[in-house]
Amino acid sequence: MMVVLSGLLAASLAIGLPVGSAYADEPTDDTGAGTSATEVLDSLEVKGRAPKTGYKRTQFGKAWADVDHNGCDTRNDILNRDLTGVRHKWRTHNCVVKSGKLHDPYTGKDIKFKKGKKTSTAVQIDHVVALSDAWQKGAQKLSEERRTALANDPYNLLAVQGRANQKKSDGDAATWLPSNKSFRCEYVARQIGVKHKYSLWVTQAEKEAMAKVLSSCPTQTVPDYTGVKDSTAEKTTESEQTEQTQTEQTQTEQSAEQAQQTQQTTQAPAPEPAPAPAPAPQPAPQQDVYYQNCTAARAAGAAPIYQGQPGYRSQLDRDHDGVACE
Repeated sequence: MMVVLSGLLAASLAIGLPVGSAYADEPTDDTGAGTSATEVLDSLEVKGRAPKTGYKRTQFGKAWADVDHNGCDTRNDILNRDLTGVRHKWRTHNCVVKSGKLHDPYTGKDIKFKKGKKTSTAVQIDHVVALSDAWQKGAQKLSEERRTALANDPYNLLAVQGRANQKKSDGDAATWLPSNKSFRCEYVARQIGVKHKYSLWVTQAEKEAMAKVLSSCPTQTVPDYTGVKDSTAEKTTESEQTEQTQTEQTQTEQSAEQAQQTQQTTQAPAPEPAPAPAPAPQPAPQQDVYYQNCTAARAAGAAPIYQGQPGYRSQLDRDHDGVACE
C-alpha cells in the first residue's frame, strides 16, 4: 500500500498537481496539459471549415446545465470561480452570485459585477472555443453527451467583459484575439488544449494565427488549470454602471494641472458619466427578432440572450438579471 501511495505522490508532483488534490478536480484529460503548445498545435488535424448547417445551441445540451450535479448551474459556477469578493443571493446555498469583481483577462481591466437587469451583462461567460466554431470543426461528429460536456467544461469557460465577448462572437484565432496582448499566448494555448481534448480540428488560417502568437512565447505550454492566472494582465479599474466612461480610479489619477487645462477648454467637464448612452441601443435590435418563448429561442440556437441582443424580451428574463433563457 505504501508503495502505491508513494507512486501516486510522485506522479502528482511530476505533472504539477498539488499534493492531496483529486485527479477529477483537474480537467486536464487529453488536453495535452504541460506540453509545449506549439507541439500540441502541430498534432491537431488541419482541415477546412465544415458548413454550419444543423447548428443549434441545443445541439450542445441545455444552456448552463448543472453537469457536475453540485446544485449550481455552470454560469454561476464560473462566476464563483473567476470573481473575487463574491457575495451570494440569499438562500441559494452560495450558488447565485449577487456581486463581485472580475479581473478580465481579455481587456486587462477590473470590472465590478452586480446582478441585475441592467448590470449583469457587464460580465459574461465565454466559450474559449466558441460552440459554433466547434460545430464546424468536428463537434457535429461528437455524441450529444460529449458536446454537452464541451459546452459546460470549466476548461473551456472564462468570465470576461461582456463587450469583448460580443466582439469575439464565434470567431477563432484567425479572426479575433484579446486586446490584452499579455493574455494572447495563454488564450491560444487554451484553445489548443480544448481542441485537442475534444478532437476538433483547425483551419490553415487559424493554425497560422496561433503559431504567430506562440512565436512570441516559445516556452508556452498548454494550461493544466481552469481559470486564469492573475499575473497575465495589467490591472485597471472599470465602472460598474457603464464600460464606456472613465473610471473613478482614472479620474483620481488626473493631476491638478490636467484638471485646470480641462476647465479652460470649451467643453464643460463631466464629473459624472451621462446615463443616456446605456439604454439607447437596447430597443432597436428587439424589433428584428422575436421568440415566442425560451423553447423557441433555444431551438434557434440563440439562448442565452443578453439584454441588447436581438430577441431579448423582459418576459423571457424570469429573474430580471439581463440574461434571458439561461
